Amino acid sequence: MLDPNLIRQHPDEVRAMLARRGAGADLDRLLAVDAERRAAIAALDELRHQRKTSAEAFGRRLREPGGKDPEAAAAHREEARQLGARIAELEAAARERDQEFQDLALTLPNMPHASVPPGRTSEDNVEVRRWGAPRAFPFPPRDHVALGAELGILDLEAAAKISGARFAVYRGLGARLERALANFMLDLHAARGYTEILPPAMVSSQSLRGTGQLPKFAADLFHCEGHDLWLIPTAEVPLTNLFAAETLEAADLPARVMAHTSCFRSEAGSYGKDTRGIIRQHQFQKVELVQIAAPEQSYAQLEQLTADAEAVLQALELPYRVMALCAGDLGFSAAKTYDLEVWLPSQNAYREISSCSNFAAFQARRANIRYRPAGGGKPELAHTLNGSGLAVGRTWVAVVENYQQPDGSVVVPPALRPYLSGLERIAK
Repeated sequence: MLDPNLIRQHPDEVRAMLARRGAGADLDRLLAVDAERRAAIAALDELRHQRKTSAEAFGRRLREPGGKDPEAAAAHREEARQLGARIAELEAAARERDQEFQDLALTLPNMPHASVPPGRTSEDNVEVRRWGAPRAFPFPPRDHVALGAELGILDLEAAAKISGARFAVYRGLGARLERALANFMLDLHAARGYTEILPPAMVSSQSLRGTGQLPKFAADLFHCEGHDLWLIPTAEVPLTNLFAAETLEAADLPARVMAHTSCFRSEAGSYGKDTRGIIRQHQFQKVELVQIAAPEQSYAQLEQLTADAEAVLQALELPYRVMALCAGDLGFSAAKTYDLEVWLPSQNAYREISSCSNFAAFQARRANIRYRPAGGGKPELAHTLNGSGLAVGRTWVAVVENYQQPDGSVVVPPALRPYLSGLERIAK
């Protein structure tokens, strides 16, 4: 959530941000509602002062000789009743305007950092660097669906029978490969300073508002009917909300936590995209990294968090590139984002496998995450960051496709072999 004072005092700056993002929001209505709210509060203060002054004057009169006049008392009671009724009306109006202001403010996206490239779509994203070179195959590379079916490690038909489209069943070494990848990622990040968390897979509406998924992205979430609970779209939600309504000490920052969880997304609006295979699923596994940082260190920590995610791809020797997202392609809550895109031979293209973002104080303001500066003083809003480290299913795809052999087998990356009892190859 943006600072309400920024919205009120610098509306042109907010308008410029919305234009830079290509985002639509009714800023004029929000400002009008805020003016109405402040007018109601001012009128309330005046009426409350009037009621207090009237009561004090009547009290003094009662203490005077002969001051107990029944008619005056009745008139005072009637005046007090009318003032009370008017105050109640204005209190209700102020609450209504305040709620509308909060609701409208929650629809405003975050301010992009000055270093974010201009642009409107993913075509305007800027390549920052590449690592590794795509392998030159002496045969036409096959996709993970064909390879997985032939090796008996991926069964999409069984998943469709059980749950419908956009689900997967991993079998045998396919399931072990998925588990090995997750354990490998967790061990790598633990060595880089992250504390492992096993969080709930269901969260409240308040938690989703805290990280910015609600109210804007309700259609992309799975809601549990009859309960204020939602399946997590990413472990970013429970991990960030571990710190909600908390005040951390500056000496404890940056705080680094991670989790391996299932994630659930309805993929609203993605009709027709990635319908083949397991690139875009309703349920998938992901290792998530979250950091809470002081404002002056958060952008340096974004570079570090991105390097942490890159370390997985480098250890697995998977070619990838890093993309700086343009303003129009930024996520709703992000101030700056790097996407990691891994090479997929079957598509002859780089595809997203991780997004690493700094949200600045946007989530912290919504979730009330603060820290106490080292020199003392009033607690301040912290900055929150998160990134996939990595999407396990997409890493599974990248390993299978990049390490495929002419006979249809898949070589296990050396870094992963200790997690598969020394297995060097997945064959029929």
